[in-house]
Amino acid sequence: MKKLLLIAAVAVFGFTNVNAQDDSSSSALSEGSWLVEANTGFGGVDAHSANTGFGLFSFDDVTVWAIGAEAGYFIMDDLAIKAGLGYNDFDGASSFTYKLGAKYYVASQFPVQLDVTGASGEDVFGDETPLWLGLQGGYAWFVADNISVEPGLRYNMSLNEDYTDEGVLEFRIGFALHF
Repeated sequence: MKKLLLIAAVAVFGFTNVNAQDDSSSSALSEGSWLVEANTGFGGVDAHSANTGFGLFSFDDVTVWAIGAEAGYFIMDDLAIKAGLGYNDFDGASSFTYKLGAKYYVASQFPVQLDVTGASGEDVFGDETPLWLGLQGGYAWFVADNISVEPGLRYNMSLNEDYTDEGVLEFRIGFALHF
């Protein structure tokens, strides 16, 4: 009998949690709402990984840190157009990064993002202006009506053969505010 009550309680809690998450995400992801997001990235520790999030890496006696954020506007339910800016410091040499793209929430829970990220900084890149095509996917966990935590994977593919032909795979955790 105790097992049956425990299973029933877990089922009721699970059903209530799913319904609450569906209700909160549908209003947070509706047309006309805004998104402000900050990401952390793990992986992609060399200079060709432009960053519009927060990061701190150290490799080969070089310290790299980054700060940035992204914002988006929902042009329709579950689809946001996004832009981001970032500042990166490569052991004294600095660069600025920008990102333009779109983010779609499949079933209002699974964000998929496609974007172009660029960087500039003479001390870091020389005469190059590197560009990357990024693809990101994950899960949106709404901890409140307007706050989501979004872990996921991101792949940055270089669009510059002269600069680098390498791609970068990252694990990311995003924190988003929805207005």
